[in-house]
Amino acid sequence: MKDDIKSLLPKTDMTRRGFVSAAVLATGYALAVSPATAEAISTDTAGLVAGAVSIPVAGGNPMPAYAAMPAGKGPFPTMLVVQEIFGVHEHIRDVCRRLAKLGYLAVAPELYFRQGDPSVVPDIPTLISTLVSKVPDAQVLGDLDATAAWAAANNGDPARLGITGFCWGGRIVWLYAAHNPRLKAGVAWYGKLAGEASATTPKHPIDIAAELKAPVLGLYGGADQGIPLDTVERMKAAVKLARVPVEIVVYPDTPHAFHADYRPSYRAEAAKDGWKRLVAWLKANL
Repeated sequence: MKDDIKSLLPKTDMTRRGFVSAAVLATGYALAVSPATAEAISTDTAGLVAGAVSIPVAGGNPMPAYAAMPAGKGPFPTMLVVQEIFGVHEHIRDVCRRLAKLGYLAVAPELYFRQGDPSVVPDIPTLISTLVSKVPDAQVLGDLDATAAWAAANNGDPARLGITGFCWGGRIVWLYAAHNPRLKAGVAWYGKLAGEASATTPKHPIDIAAELKAPVLGLYGGADQGIPLDTVERMKAAVKLARVPVEIVVYPDTPHAFHADYRPSYRAEAAKDGWKRLVAWLKANL
């Protein structure tokens, strides 16, 4: 099924014929990232239902998203997939398809859609200043709640809800695990853990560590220049107060974005080990 197919409203037929015109997602990779490398993984849609979907949210226009799930009969355990700062580009869509191949309904919402289109912004500084910095955490958490509700109405099992995210989305995983009591598991890939409070980001993961409501696996690079190891160690200490299992894995001499197989930062060994840990974590908790 082509990835530019579009979607449906809640409580409608989430099948191949159920994808109808409603939303458009950008194709390929965002302009602000390096061109795809030869190591970029491409997961096909054989045996899947996959394409663009439209999710009703507060404030008017529906939110575009990408969803993938097995073609068989559900309901399927649901995985919310939270974008990097670059939006729902090809790598994030591929992650959805990888999860769908494992039996999940995976859906990645465009969480900046009210602020603009990250796929057309040419560089990272502009992307951060014009879009990312203007997206409130409260809006993101509400939109993820809406995504979970949409999934529950479209062949997802609301009793088996998980979340994973990368970079910007890794930070959101921690926040969502403290926000939604129905969440069963989270996997955060190199998400920022500490920082200054602002109007849009009033709290960071280290501030809500004791409030986690679902088990979280954190995957971090020991050579990540954007996430100092001392903040990872502080988070390890802070989550000891959590009432749910938390595991934080640090890969030595590994940079930020080591799972991003389309970028030079990709580290195959760490990425494959992290994915195996994700699979085991979800199997144990969802």
